Amino acid sequence: MTSGPPGSRARMVRPSRKTTSVNGGISRRALLLGGAVALGSLGLAGCSRVDTSAAEDGGDLLDRLRSQGVVRLGIASEVPYSYIDKDSGKLTGQAPAIAEEIFGRLGVDSFQPVLTEFGSLIPGLRVGQFDVVAAGMWITPERCAQVIFSDPDYVAKDAFIVAEGNPLGLESYTDIAETGATVATGPGWFQRDYAIGNGVAPGKIGTLPDQLAGLTAVRQGRIDAFFGTAPTMVSAARNTAGVEATEPFTPVVDGEEQIGAGGFAFSPTETRLRDAFNAELHEMKESGQLLEIVSPFGFTEEDMTDLTAEELCDA
Repeated sequence: MTSGPPGSRARMVRPSRKTTSVNGGISRRALLLGGAVALGSLGLAGCSRVDTSAAEDGGDLLDRLRSQGVVRLGIASEVPYSYIDKDSGKLTGQAPAIAEEIFGRLGVDSFQPVLTEFGSLIPGLRVGQFDVVAAGMWITPERCAQVIFSDPDYVAKDAFIVAEGNPLGLESYTDIAETGATVATGPGWFQRDYAIGNGVAPGKIGTLPDQLAGLTAVRQGRIDAFFGTAPTMVSAARNTAGVEATEPFTPVVDGEEQIGAGGFAFSPTETRLRDAFNAELHEMKESGQLLEIVSPFGFTEEDMTDLTAEELCDA
């Protein structure tokens, strides 16, 4: 991890139109020990179901970040959302790229990434380990009860990593239930609930640390499928012998489509920072800059959305 001089706007690693493969591994040490990284513009308020009465005028974190010049980003190692580029050892991904642009616009010129397991991101945010969660986190009513969200910057379908040729013909969660396939997903991922909602017994769903562990388990024949969001599954399986990603699909539970949309999470008291972030995000959506920023990570116009955090919190 490199750092630029104060006030610099050095760019992060931006992959080519093909999302960078993750098979070379992720340097946890490089991320945790790296210094502050230099960073490379209406807002509808996101939904909050938590008590924000402790904050006066929406909190003072934005002012503090501008004064310090550094924002701490809570991230998890998940391609294409936030991860370490295997060639350069630098932080990259869809969420850091968006953060780079928006916080630069807000007058915060560098960031310090804090790597943690996905399931620890919200607890870490709530106790002040970092200032913002920048990990492509899905916005759900359960999470809205604990933190506040920006409006979503993407929508995503689900997919599976399976053995090459997809021998069990797994294309949906109902296929898993009907075949009795051995499966796993990531820690705290909502795909577990989708599988259960389609008849997969909870005890039949394993948990693995991340997509790399899931891919390895499929390659070794220890599980039949590993499931998560389509961008993650497709990126992990790309150019990897012996496995493939299934066609992305929209999960259905109790007859209702489950729309997965992700954004940035903030402390419940920091509505001012969230609203300022939203204002810049909406401007980027309207100008087309958001799509330009995330397209190198495999996102397309189909993945863009006008949904709001309020709609997703009330779903």
